[in-house]
Amino acid sequence: MAPIRLAILEADTPVPQANEKYKGYLGVFTHLFRRAVAPEPLESVLTITGHDVVAFPSTAYPDLDSIDAVLITGSKYNSFDNDDWIVSLVEFTRKALTHPRVKVIGVCFGHQIVARAMGCLVQRSDKGWEVSVTETTLTDKGKQIFGDHKTLKIQQMHRDQVYGIPAGAQLLASTEKCPNHGFLVPNRVITIQGHPEFTSDIMSEILVLRHGTGLFTDEVYESGVRRNGDHHDGVDVTKVFIRFLQGEFDEVEDPAQK
Repeated sequence: MAPIRLAILEADTPVPQANEKYKGYLGVFTHLFRRAVAPEPLESVLTITGHDVVAFPSTAYPDLDSIDAVLITGSKYNSFDNDDWIVSLVEFTRKALTHPRVKVIGVCFGHQIVARAMGCLVQRSDKGWEVSVTETTLTDKGKQIFGDHKTLKIQQMHRDQVYGIPAGAQLLASTEKCPNHGFLVPNRVITIQGHPEFTSDIMSEILVLRHGTGLFTDEVYESGVRRNGDHHDGVDVTKVFIRFLQGEFDEVEDPAQK
């Protein structure tokens, strides 16, 4: 089987030390996928390209007929804003979702962009931030997809959220603060509100920077620091992404229909 052609739509630049180490979110996600496919070489499974979509007008978008899938990254920007580049990203996502072959993965901001493209409301939550390693409760569908997991622990960095579930989608996970932590449309799209790509070093840098600017209170910062060393399931989530790209979830029975 030829490697799957995955286009990473980079909706931001990592924080400075992480950016220096990984050279953008292309490098961050390449590192993540490499760990997820080990011991197989990444190049035998995926061909990954990076596309900076923040510049406007962007000439970086891939030709949908020349790829198999897109992954929309996280971002410090608001997915519900109407900046030109965000509107263009939503429009491109709609095109990808209607392409007969291309699959779509959304991560954090990307999860929200996909939901917005599918008609859902995305807004700032009045329940505040979710940061650092956080346990999410899996739905029956989520348990079916993620196998042995009854819950998922995953790095979080958001205070915006998707309200409702897109038409035709199946909810995968939730928390008390955020009811929609990811969804699946078989053969089309899978999303997650968390950050499987964040290492503890990346999370630590973000926590320090945002606490230093006053964006995080002492309480949010200290709680995040305490949980940052906890085990999280980012690599397992990414293994599910790969199985999705390989077509394993093209036809998935809805447990609610049993």
